[in-house]
Amino acid sequence: CHLIHYLRLSHHLIVLNYIICTFDKLKSVSSEDINITDAVFDGVEVRVFEPPAKKDERLKRSVVYIHGGGWALASARTSLYTNLCRIMAESLNAVVVSIEYRLVPEVCFPEQFHDALRAVQHFLQPDVLAEYSVDPSRIAISGDSAGGNLAAAVCQQLGKDEHLTIRPKLQALIYPVLQAFDFNTPSYQQNMNMPVLPRHVMINYWIDYFNGNYDLAHSLLINNHTALDVSQAVSVRGRLNWTSLLPSSFKKNYKPVVQTTGRAEIIQEIPELLDVRAVPLLADNETLQLQPKTYILTCENDVLRDDGAMYARRLEEAGVEVTLDHFDDCFHGCMIFTIWPTDFSAGVQTRNSYIRWLDENL
Repeated sequence: CHLIHYLRLSHHLIVLNYIICTFDKLKSVSSEDINITDAVFDGVEVRVFEPPAKKDERLKRSVVYIHGGGWALASARTSLYTNLCRIMAESLNAVVVSIEYRLVPEVCFPEQFHDALRAVQHFLQPDVLAEYSVDPSRIAISGDSAGGNLAAAVCQQLGKDEHLTIRPKLQALIYPVLQAFDFNTPSYQQNMNMPVLPRHVMINYWIDYFNGNYDLAHSLLINNHTALDVSQAVSVRGRLNWTSLLPSSFKKNYKPVVQTTGRAEIIQEIPELLDVRAVPLLADNETLQLQPKTYILTCENDVLRDDGAMYARRLEEAGVEVTLDHFDDCFHGCMIFTIWPTDFSAGVQTRNSYIRWLDENL
């Protein structure tokens, strides 16, 4: 099964890996004396970007960044993410910590979550923040795509930790993947064949993340795992009702896909599909109420658009201040494509808007 799945995905992964490797051969975008060092936070590798100290400045702001790539691709050390974090550090005059969590197939869920959480918890210790001259009251947790998933899950876990003395001021999620409950939201239907991240590829990323059986892919695609007769899904169904959570401009004329009878054994075989550490959109309201001020960036041409929009709405309903920054003409993954030969205007546009929000709120 793994070989068959690999052959199906091989073209997609080869193309993405080629892009990543190509960028690694390019020269980094120059920035003003940003000091880049690699460190280990509680067993987790990180890359730290530090701007030079300014006269009479005592403490800096900080962003902890978690890269995307379907929990299986990319790295904090690739040029794509090194350039993004370097530009963030310079633009914000902030210490940026980029987490090098382990990837599929070396490890599967929940290890990526544990890596990210351990690294963040280590960084939030007063003595570590002091070492990097970081203001404990001005820290953001951020990430894109699968990294946005991990950032949201980490923030939820931190909110539940009653013993935590230092908490993030903000979370900033870039086209995050937040749920595996419904693969027929309007954005999944609208963008099912959209390049970079078609629907079948996202489903296979989820299966890989959970070390599941690829034979279940079609059943997941038609929502057999959350059919009306699947008792495990009943209690969380209302937390992901896109007919009430999405604006009409997102819903368009799409109809919900809810099977009357499905396959309850899918949830029994892969219970992680309903594990809030993997699917933050399924968190209860009590958890959401504890979340920090939030920024969520979504793109119209992206299967994950509605994940971000629904999370924004649920956080707002829980009393959290949220900025939903939507781009009608942009696509999944665009924010890291800002250097030649893929220096897309969509990348510069989204990156500038994201950094501007951080600058104004952090």
